[in-house]
Amino acid sequence: MEATATAVQSGPAGISDAARLRAILAGSAGNLIEWYDFYIYAFTALYFSPAFFPKSEPLVQLMATSAIFAVGFLLRPIGGWYFGRYADRHGRQQAMVLSVVMMGGGALLIALLPTFAQAGIAAPLLLLIGRMVQGFSTGGQYGTAATYLSEIAGRRRRGFWSSFQYVTLVGGQLCATLVIVILQLVLDDAQMAAWGWRVGFLIGAAGAFAIVLFRHHMHETANEEDRAGDGAGSLGELFRVAWRPFAVVVALTAGGSLSFYAFTTYMQKFLVLTVGLSKETATTMMLGELVLFMLLQPAMGLLSDRIGRRANIMAFAVLATLCTVPVFTALAGAKAIAPAFMLVLAGLVINSLYTSVSGLFKAELFPGHVRALGVGLAYGVGNALFGGTAENVAFAFKQAGHESGFYWYVSAICAVSFIAACFLKDSRRNNLLDRNGV
Repeated sequence: MEATATAVQSGPAGISDAARLRAILAGSAGNLIEWYDFYIYAFTALYFSPAFFPKSEPLVQLMATSAIFAVGFLLRPIGGWYFGRYADRHGRQQAMVLSVVMMGGGALLIALLPTFAQAGIAAPLLLLIGRMVQGFSTGGQYGTAATYLSEIAGRRRRGFWSSFQYVTLVGGQLCATLVIVILQLVLDDAQMAAWGWRVGFLIGAAGAFAIVLFRHHMHETANEEDRAGDGAGSLGELFRVAWRPFAVVVALTAGGSLSFYAFTTYMQKFLVLTVGLSKETATTMMLGELVLFMLLQPAMGLLSDRIGRRANIMAFAVLATLCTVPVFTALAGAKAIAPAFMLVLAGLVINSLYTSVSGLFKAELFPGHVRALGVGLAYGVGNALFGGTAENVAFAFKQAGHESGFYWYVSAICAVSFIAACFLKDSRRNNLLDRNGV
């Protein structure tokens, strides 16, 4: 990999373990709120779709709502560029807080939206704007959070501590799912469709603005020398010193993100529309799946500390390529909840090999002065093209009467990621976090 560090020291190397833990928890809390706000949209789409896209078949409504969900992903590369540049020039802490507050603003806008009956075409247009704001801020949050947690973690258990990015990312999904389960228990379907879905967005907005109170626990990890350089946060500098790592990260993100969204956000719809479970049963089942998936992250992170990030990624790519079609095929024909649960869990176990080190292996490839930019932009591009479009591609195959085509599509993109993984080096012996003294 061609990448040249511009500084020999980066990050708060002298902080105590207690302060490091508080910094990790504070950074992770912001990440949790960010992803809660992002996923509450996906989990409430089944209820609010008719309010913004009336007079359509349920599948068409979901496709329209998912298209707006995908637009949020298309803004991620721009957010990754803007916040990555900001984080490399002004610090990780400021960039993380700003992105979370922006996410809260988008959630508040969606919570207060008028319906199509009240505002006509302005309603879905405002929904689109809200998702664009959220997509922009999420693109920035991923890169800065991945960079921050990788830098603050220290060398000894970097895989373990960095895995908390996905602990809190999945925790955000889990909290969103839990909120929906509670709302389903106290409200009927008519109330959920009328106003209950708005409660989830209001909770997310409140949590996002509250995260500002924890910002003083986030020690800055970018040193002044990196930030003051002429090339800090520069696209030209990024592609001059790290174009190969950038290309590899995009390719790995393609398969990792597509598989992740196939087995998480899309899976809820798949369980309802294809397997035939009720909305409530599907939501409750995914709640249990996400708890186990979240607990897998630190374990797989620790595994990477022993066998290396490359081994984790290679194992994911091989298993995802070979197992996605059989798992989805068996799941489509599942006749009981227990086997369906185990099949989804199998997919998530495979995913955890990737997600647990997703941010860390990227951060290890880029020098400190363009690290947040490289991580955020490369992730944003791969995620926008493949993760954000996962539901739309799945629905398109389903509508065309060839639902199994989506299974093969996921498998094929994971095969591309396997090819990219072959170009990774063993980061236990060669990574830029160590070279920069983090």
